[in-house]
Amino acid sequence: MDNMQNILRRIPKIDEVLQDQRLVLFYGTTPRSVIVESVRETIDHLRQEILSGNTEGLDNAEALMDEIVDSILQKKRKTLRRVINATGVVLHTNLGRAQLSKEAAQAVADIADNYSTLEYDLKRGMRGSRQDIVENIVKKVTGAEAAMVVNNNAAATMIVLAALARGKEVVVSRGELVEIGGSFRIPEVMSESGAILKDVGTTNKTKLSDYEKAYDPELTGAFMKVHTSNYRIIGFTEDVALPDMVALGHKKGIPVIYDMGNGLMADLHKYGVNEPTVLDAMKAEPDVILFSGDKLLGGPQGGIIIGKKKYIDLMKKHPLARAFRVDKMTLAALEATFFQYLDLEKAKKEIPTLAMICMEPEALKEKAERLSAMIAKAAPAYRLGLEEVTDQVGGGSAPANYLKGYAVSLELSGMTAEQMERKLRKAEVPVIARIGHEKILIDVRCIKEEEFSLVTEAFVQIEGGEK
Repeated sequence: MDNMQNILRRIPKIDEVLQDQRLVLFYGTTPRSVIVESVRETIDHLRQEILSGNTEGLDNAEALMDEIVDSILQKKRKTLRRVINATGVVLHTNLGRAQLSKEAAQAVADIADNYSTLEYDLKRGMRGSRQDIVENIVKKVTGAEAAMVVNNNAAATMIVLAALARGKEVVVSRGELVEIGGSFRIPEVMSESGAILKDVGTTNKTKLSDYEKAYDPELTGAFMKVHTSNYRIIGFTEDVALPDMVALGHKKGIPVIYDMGNGLMADLHKYGVNEPTVLDAMKAEPDVILFSGDKLLGGPQGGIIIGKKKYIDLMKKHPLARAFRVDKMTLAALEATFFQYLDLEKAKKEIPTLAMICMEPEALKEKAERLSAMIAKAAPAYRLGLEEVTDQVGGGSAPANYLKGYAVSLELSGMTAEQMERKLRKAEVPVIARIGHEKILIDVRCIKEEEFSLVTEAFVQIEGGEK
């Protein structure tokens, strides 16, 4: 026991370690509490190792300091970090969905560290409404009478139903009772809103007559159509076209709500995305349309509600409007994004989500060749190849639409694809890749040209150092 006590006394004191020059360099950029915590945890770990009989680390001061420095760097790293999307999934939900355009990102930056006109009317010199910030540009782009924005499409669904059909039945096709991600389901959202679900038809077939039979002048509050943007039912199917449902709703004198989800503005049929657009939906003249901001619209997270002014005004006055309101950064990004849609062709080139989807296979192949050549030059130990791959829109949008893409395939002797994939995730800027046929696949669709050097550096580090 005396011998163990003598060994433990040789463990460096925390105060002494804190004077090490390598730690002093952190003091100007790192809270002292973070440095002290890292030192204490590392020394406690060393103490536990000694007590378990392992004294190898006791006389290795350099290794101890390396461990402390690594601990500090890990603690300084933010949880929400930039990554490189090499998966080929454009709207990757786990990676943040839509990437903002340069204009939208700049709009956020301009507002984030300055005061703004969030709720101030410059003309009148008095309080204004944050809903006014984007309403005019949304109306101009979509042709709607009125518009408002809440924090996501689930919130949009909630407030629409609460404002228009609380205590009333909302008639929905059984084949459209979707789960919208994260286990949130339309029936549950509807229940929380106070509306009563009245599902009609069957999973694969719903007819206009089903809605008509379900209508009760005393009970029915609205007809609702939900675009199945995250799945498809194929085969022996039938559903009701939006214009027919609108005609029935107007005939019965009740609002028709269209939850279209994906928020696509530009026609992308030419590029293999066979999804309806918001502008197509507006032609049918439903009373309310709601959609996401961070899906095919290519903007920030938000639930955008457009439609007849009398209904939108009810939502703006509803108590949930404050609970679901969006912040200044979201409004800044959304206003900038919608402004770009004033020129649809230009939007396809400047809004990243659309630009990635619209990339031609030949352009992607050339892009993959450039990346492959850069990696081959910097890290020659890899066996590189070029492979055709199937990309996805993702984000709960266009489930049946796949995009032809290209990826750089990589193999390294003595290392499995799984091991390489884990190391890529540990890079300074993590690279999120795919594995196929026991090779790493770096899909180039969602990688910016200026990110090629970061991808290359990640592979150089895996190979074993600078070349």
